[in-house]
Amino acid sequence: MFRFFDGVPRLIVPDNLKSGVNRSSFYDPEINRSFGRMASHYGVGVLPARPKRPKDKPKVESGVRFAQSCILGRLRNHTFFSLDEANAAIREAVERINTRVMRQLGQCRRDLFETMERPALATLPAEEYEFAEWRLARVSTDYHVEFERYFYSVPHGLIREQVDVRATSRTIEVFFKGKRVAVHQRRYGGARFGTDPDHMPSSHRRYAEWSPERFRRWARSIGPQTEGLVIAILASRPHPEQGFRTCLGILKLYQAIDAAQAEAARALEIGGLNCKSITALIKTHKASRHTAEPAAVGEHANLRGPGYFH
Repeated sequence: MFRFFDGVPRLIVPDNLKSGVNRSSFYDPEINRSFGRMASHYGVGVLPARPKRPKDKPKVESGVRFAQSCILGRLRNHTFFSLDEANAAIREAVERINTRVMRQLGQCRRDLFETMERPALATLPAEEYEFAEWRLARVSTDYHVEFERYFYSVPHGLIREQVDVRATSRTIEVFFKGKRVAVHQRRYGGARFGTDPDHMPSSHRRYAEWSPERFRRWARSIGPQTEGLVIAILASRPHPEQGFRTCLGILKLYQAIDAAQAEAARALEIGGLNCKSITALIKTHKASRHTAEPAAVGEHANLRGPGYFH
């Protein structure tokens, strides 16, 4: 409507429609949040009419009757096969109404609008208002909020807090106590989670930085046996990411031993694709080494005679 008028009035008087007015009241009406944001964007006041009080907007009531007879009445017997076709016919009817000279005034509606009403309109803002839905949401323990079955991250410090979600056709914005704390591109397909790394706790952020290729590079630096083990672990899971924790566990185990010991474990040959099996292999390998070393030392001791040990 504002675009058609190419200007904004000081005040609009809507009916008490639910998409515009949450609670009707003569003294203190409660405006719908989306409707209120639109009014604020255009700098226009909203004064809803009282319920069942048509005298609050007599010009509108008479205009509705006039439009019904001049637009709907003329087009009622026409058949349209698309919305664009119907809109084009309505546009022609509106143009005919606005350019028709009124006998009592000797002017058409367009001339009266240009001379009397346009000077009273404020200019349109530079940007058009973009419709947005507002909803309350509770941040879950994984620091994400849900909107239309997709999940969007917020700073992890807001877990279990109640936030406001503003959704447009392109973006999802999350507000906490009136301050925007997150913004995401709205999802209509693909992955269900939109996660900003800056929102993660430090431990989760480190975990999210891993990738299959990074694990393979790390394993390759130890040796071919370890690289084959990591590749087998990642391939054994329905999704490679499900093997990341196992690979991280192996990394922690192998940090305590040298590369030669890690390669000697040969976990891949016996199908040890979990941390429990690899832990047992490392313990077995260490025990066999400790058993062999004293025997070798004892042989040399016998050659040197008693009293060699300290």
